[in-house]
Amino acid sequence: MNKVERTGFARRARVVKALAHASRLLMVDELSRGERCVCELRELVGADLSTVSKHLAVLRNAGLVEDEKRGKQVFYRLRTPCIVKFLDCVETVFRERWTGESIRTSEQEKKR
Repeated sequence: MNKVERTGFARRARVVKALAHASRLLMVDELSRGERCVCELRELVGADLSTVSKHLAVLRNAGLVEDEKRGKQVFYRLRTPCIVKFLDCVETVFRERWTGESIRTSEQEKKR
């Protein structure tokens, strides 16, 4: 594997690592529904402002969210909404692995 390929994998790992926390996943899920201020995300996560800000910084540094300051409030939105498709895929893996539900079973039920 050459240096360019290694760099590409390292960048991908950075994004996946940024998602590797339940609070950050919760925030990404909420942001998939639209822009939120930090105060709303703090309430959602149930953590202090400092902790939520650190989580948001991880997501921002990975390129997943962007922020905009308006007066004294900071609003966040998903920079890469396609990440929701990845999280849907993760949910499919979970269902298949731990509940035994297969994709085919889910698709067949949708057709009914």
